[in-house]
Amino acid sequence: MPELPEVETIARGVDKRIRGDRIVQVWFSRHPQPFKTPRARQAKGLSGRAILAVHRTGKHIVFELSPLTSAPDAHEREALRPCAQWIVHLGMTGRLLVATPESPVAPHTHARLSLESGLELRFVDPRRFGRLEFRDLHRQAAFGAPGDEPLSIGQREFASLFRGRRLSIKAALLNQTLLAGVGNIYADESLFNAGIRPRRRADRLTLIELERLRLALREILTHAILLGGSSVSDYVGADGERGFFQLEHCVYQRTSEPCRRCQTPIRRVIVAGRGTHYCPKCQR
Repeated sequence: MPELPEVETIARGVDKRIRGDRIVQVWFSRHPQPFKTPRARQAKGLSGRAILAVHRTGKHIVFELSPLTSAPDAHEREALRPCAQWIVHLGMTGRLLVATPESPVAPHTHARLSLESGLELRFVDPRRFGRLEFRDLHRQAAFGAPGDEPLSIGQREFASLFRGRRLSIKAALLNQTLLAGVGNIYADESLFNAGIRPRRRADRLTLIELERLRLALREILTHAILLGGSSVSDYVGADGERGFFQLEHCVYQRTSEPCRRCQTPIRRVIVAGRGTHYCPKCQR
């Protein structure tokens, strides 16, 4: 499943290419699984709206949309307040691509938004675990992630998340109600960077260790975004290009390979039902 760096990369790529564009036509597939909001309501809500901005919230991509009566001038659109949102969750295999109409349509394409510029925005999801949702902000609250933002959370707030939690620190990092966007790859890599074993109990980490972990998490996520995320499965960015951070993984999916720091073989265990990778010498 795409995690924070991958979702951030896609959101930035889409925003760069279609911000200010207008949705003129909407097509959805007949498969019901990807639609959190009924297809007919989404199509009616999206058609005619300008895309004011595209950003990431947790593991979701959020499109901020104009009123239906907005002015056609692109500069005027920039000053408009969002009146609706289109929310995309990629699930395990979802992709959000900006394409030209003549580009071949990939199998398992579930949404095609034709834009005023002539471009198309396509949602492709072979396993159909992704979700598409439309919100009218006159009737519904704006979308918000359930947990804190890992890239901006402060020292005190970060430490308080784990106070009294008797679960493993790896399980705590994967809990989206605590930190929104962190998944298996970046939990493993951040714990390695901070020198903390994934099975350590969250409530037994010292304040010094927690601060080391907070800084490691921010560093790893920021660097992964700069490299376009980790392409370890189906993930590609909005332009169809793969990321490069997988080339710098220190522990994730490197079972039995030598640690890049100390040459000790990397171990794999199951923590919180997920395959978990760590160095038994560098992490304590």
